Amino acid sequence: MDERIPDSLALIAGKGVYPLELAASARKEGVKRLAAVAFRGETDRRISSLVDEVIWVRLGQLEPVLDAFKRIAIRHAVMVGQITPTHIFRIRLDRAMLDLLARLPVRNAETVFGAVGDELKAIGVELLPCDLFMRTAMPAAGPLTAGAPTSRQQLDIQLGQKIAKATSGLDIGQTVVIKDGIVIAVEAFEGTDATILRAGKLAGPGVVIVKVAKRGHDMRFDIPVVGMHTMKTLRKARAAVLALEARRTILLERERVIAEAERLGICMLAVEIES
Repeated sequence: MDERIPDSLALIAGKGVYPLELAASARKEGVKRLAAVAFRGETDRRISSLVDEVIWVRLGQLEPVLDAFKRIAIRHAVMVGQITPTHIFRIRLDRAMLDLLARLPVRNAETVFGAVGDELKAIGVELLPCDLFMRTAMPAAGPLTAGAPTSRQQLDIQLGQKIAKATSGLDIGQTVVIKDGIVIAVEAFEGTDATILRAGKLAGPGVVIVKVAKRGHDMRFDIPVVGMHTMKTLRKARAAVLALEARRTILLERERVIAEAERLGICMLAVEIES
């Protein structure tokens, strides 16, 4: 067993199946005690059946999160799962979160979550990288579906890799959509799904999506993730290809996702991308 795997682990759990899969994987990796700090209206309530204890807090409230960690007395944690991006403009922040944000000249996933990590560290809690528990869900380079990209699509993938690495380094986003050598959409604050749908409306069927981790990505948070929800978005956009960065993208519900991609005629592959 990996010596970095702790006996006890707390999940700061966002939405979707990702926290559920990580909880199950952590058990398999040898974690004996699991707790979750979950967000009302975001976290899937099924998390309660996979951990030993759940503390529910309101989104935007930092002080209750810190209090929860003091209560459960677990010294290792992971941030796992998304928070709906637009909620940042609609939620009521507590004084602790307002003070944290006021100290940040730039506000993005890395700076905000990094600052939260510093607050946790101050009370003795270490944030661990999520990939420590999800390594089997991060595919190596190679095809994931039977179909292969056409020569034109392969050129689009190469262009998408180049653009995605450049833009992700500017904290713009992790996803780029290409068609016939034209950059159709680059992910911004709206998130991956909205980016893909926007590209589908602009360019019609046959778009190529490239999803990467940013240069020097902090694997403690905001790791690129693809799952069944992504497949629904690809279907709506009538996408042709989804290229993921090998060993740096988490593929949730792998068998279901690949089967759905095959059914939809979408080519999926994991690609090596130079840093």
